[in-house]
Amino acid sequence: MSDTPLMPKATAVWLVDNTALTFSQIGEFCKLHTLEVKGIADGEVAVGIKGMDPIAANQITRDEIEAGEKDPSYKLQLAKSKIVVPVAAKRKGPKYTPVSRRQDRPDAISWLLRYHPELADSQIMKLVGTTKTTINAIRDRTHWNSQNLKPVDPVTLGLCSQLELDLAVRKAAKRVEKAGGKLPERTLMPAEETVPPPYAIADAPTEPVEEEAAAPDADEAFKDFKPEEVEPQAKEEEADVDADSVFAKLKDLKTETPAEDK
Repeated sequence: MSDTPLMPKATAVWLVDNTALTFSQIGEFCKLHTLEVKGIADGEVAVGIKGMDPIAANQITRDEIEAGEKDPSYKLQLAKSKIVVPVAAKRKGPKYTPVSRRQDRPDAISWLLRYHPELADSQIMKLVGTTKTTINAIRDRTHWNSQNLKPVDPVTLGLCSQLELDLAVRKAAKRVEKAGGKLPERTLMPAEETVPPPYAIADAPTEPVEEEAAAPDADEAFKDFKPEEVEPQAKEEEADVDADSVFAKLKDLKTETPAEDK
């Protein structure tokens, strides 16, 4: 409970107007400066604020105010509330998972059961926010979607943090060692070994990819080249055209025109 009354300035206005308490008493009770309380009394501060009766609001008793009026050095005390606010109990149950992530939980459970079998069901329930029934169904392969389940790291799916997963695995390992059991050969599998890349195809054949042949080196390709082995291409020379000879031929053609039959 706070040691300051509700609406301290409104309470100070009411105390100034309705009691004989000193400014220092009102200021200390309302957590205001003494000069600010004096300004309220002079009408310079909290103008227009309506006073609030702290007695009616169960903030202080009338006997407490009377004791303060009798002794200027008396410190006013807030009245204890008669209303008991119950403390919210810690919620027990599976971790809340956003709706957009709930379809990923079976894949995460499958991953945990495969790579961290030392984890207890209660730990898996806490990590991904599921139920024991779902865990048993996935373990026994009686889940309705067992054929389509693909183990995926819950950290990658955002269902838990890497720190939470590491702590759970270490705790499970200690429990198994204490009970005299045998731990799996590997724990805390690296994500690159257990999480397929987003571009991977489940049914894609794993055939080796042939490397492309390297481009030939120009120096290597032309090392045996001999320029004299290449025959020069014949070039047709264009005959020089003489304008006088052209006109002479045209003149001869006109004179050689056959005579018309008479």
